[in-house]
Amino acid sequence: MENNQKKSLKWLWIVIALVVVAGIAVWCAISAINFDGGVKGPFNFSSTFAMFVLLFVIMALGYLLGGIEVKGVSLGTAGVFLVAILFGWLCTLDFGDVPLLGAFHVNGVGDALVKNLKGPIQNIGLILFVGAVGFIAGPNFFKNLAKNFKTYIVIGIIVILSGTAVAVVCTLLTPEYGPEFWSGILSGALTSTPGFSAAQDAATENMALITLGHAIAYPFGVIGVVLFVQLMPKFLKSNMEHERELLKIGGDEEKKDYSKLFMPDPLGLTAFGLAVVAGLLLGSIKIPLTGAGYDGSCFSLGTTGGVLIMCLVFGHFGRIGKLSLQIPAETTKILREFGLMLFLLGAGFEGGVSLVGEISKHGGAIVAWGFVGGALMTIVPMVVGFFVAKYLMKLPLLNNLGSITGGMTSTPALGTLCKTAGTDDVASAYASTYPIALVLIVLACQLMITLM
Repeated sequence: MENNQKKSLKWLWIVIALVVVAGIAVWCAISAINFDGGVKGPFNFSSTFAMFVLLFVIMALGYLLGGIEVKGVSLGTAGVFLVAILFGWLCTLDFGDVPLLGAFHVNGVGDALVKNLKGPIQNIGLILFVGAVGFIAGPNFFKNLAKNFKTYIVIGIIVILSGTAVAVVCTLLTPEYGPEFWSGILSGALTSTPGFSAAQDAATENMALITLGHAIAYPFGVIGVVLFVQLMPKFLKSNMEHERELLKIGGDEEKKDYSKLFMPDPLGLTAFGLAVVAGLLLGSIKIPLTGAGYDGSCFSLGTTGGVLIMCLVFGHFGRIGKLSLQIPAETTKILREFGLMLFLLGAGFEGGVSLVGEISKHGGAIVAWGFVGGALMTIVPMVVGFFVAKYLMKLPLLNNLGSITGGMTSTPALGTLCKTAGTDDVASAYASTYPIALVLIVLACQLMITLM
């Protein structure tokens, strides 16, 4: 009886909140319009203000969508991505003289609103996420890597080669679309921004097709891996408690004593800041890939790779002299989730805007082909990599799925896998496979354009 009363009160407060919000919205709309049809300005919406409004509205609605479970499977943080795509599309619509909404209209990816969400917001999110993953995986990373080094390399190679093979077949079957389009599809299917940039650097023409391909394949590339890491344990009817024990067996290491060390702040943000700066410097180093030197195609770890590696190193050693580099688990979890949300929000909003523009230019047939091909480039590598790891390499389930998320360079799926597994220790397998996959996807996207 008491529980029913609590539920009734909960819904009553929700209804009251919705009525209040709706009343405020109606009042604002009415007060904004005078009787002559003109528009008065009770609010001054700059592009920056509109960006913050969108950010928190998308965040709230995204988590509501992501929290919906169907037979134990949910989108989780990827719900933010889908809502962001929807809002990206909505913001391209012509609102005319509708009060307030005009501030959210965008004409294309070059608008300030899109640039702010795609640029600073998304990049900050990416830094927070991969940095947190590095510190989470750092203590067990090198021991786990030493034990499964060959396995993780093989999985990374298999995943990227499988996806590239599908891309090559698609290119041969549809020569009218060209390798530029399918390299964009490949980078989107594997959610690889470095691969996308590498394809653009290698292309001398049809660069718009690379953008189109990436935009078409990216949404399924995100959602597909997120669902895969949740569904496979259910299909296999895995005992997650047993799987967590198997994961710990390969990751346990001697506990280090950091209690006499100087810790500048209780949240560990000093250590995080130092590691990120070191990672950004590492990621900015370029290695020429052609005889043209730095004027030609170059490889770099970029923001993602550089920050991940340095945070792994900082997390592993845990100290510099008497200075503690430890970060509390609560801090890394919050940084990981918040960073992932910002990254998906920026990527989704820009994707929704660009997809509308590209579809209007190129028509529906190329989109249909691209979606099917992109879905195959997401599904085939995961399935092949998973079964090779399971049956040939005898890798435990959580190590297997962690390495698959790394091989697919799927940032969102790692966050989902941590929740599904009930432990952050899976980040070590992700971090072990990610670097080799990053290098290979960059090379694959470049070689597809230069050789085909």
